Amino acid sequence: MIETVPQFVGPGHFRSFDVPAKLYSDRTWDSASRALTVVQHDKPSKVDCMHRSRINGLLIDCKTDDIDAAAQFWADALGRPVDMKHPGSRGNYRMLETPRDELSVQVQRVDHESRVHIDIETDDIPAEVARLEKLGAEVDERKERWVIMRAPTGQRFCIVRVQRAHWPKNANQWD
Repeated sequence: MIETVPQFVGPGHFRSFDVPAKLYSDRTWDSASRALTVVQHDKPSKVDCMHRSRINGLLIDCKTDDIDAAAQFWADALGRPVDMKHPGSRGNYRMLETPRDELSVQVQRVDHESRVHIDIETDDIPAEVARLEKLGAEVDERKERWVIMRAPTGQRFCIVRVQRAHWPKNANQWD
C-alpha cells in the first residue's frame, strides 16, 4: 500500500511524497550544516509504538506589516542573527540562528495580537495531542501540519512534527 505523507523541509513547511504505508521517517533540520536529514524506517516493535516529544522552540508572534524589521529587532535583542538561508525563513516567517542544542526562535507575522508561544515537537502528533488532552489541554484548531492547543490556564501552544536536529536527544518518551 502507498500513502502520501508530508516531508519536512523547514519549520512549518512540508512537501508531499509517496511511501509504502508501513514506512515512517524522522525529519530534522541541522542549522549548523544547513542540512535536512530524513531517516526512514519500519515501525515493527512495541517500543516504536510509544511516542516522544520535547520543546522545540519559542515563536514570537508579531502583528506587523514589516516582518523583517520585527525579526531584526529580536535578532538584535537576543544576539542571534536572522537566518535567511534557513528553509523556515520565508513568507511570514523568519528564523533566528540556532546554536547547537538550544531552542529555536522563530519570528512570525500574525493577524492576532502579538504574543509569544512555544512549540512542542513530536514524532507522533495525534498521540501527543491525546496525551495533552488527558492532562486538561484542549484543541483550539487543527491545521494541515500542526495542532494549536490551549493549556488549562489559557496559554496557547502548538504541537508540530520534529523540527530540530539531534532527535530524539532530550525528548521525553511516553507510553
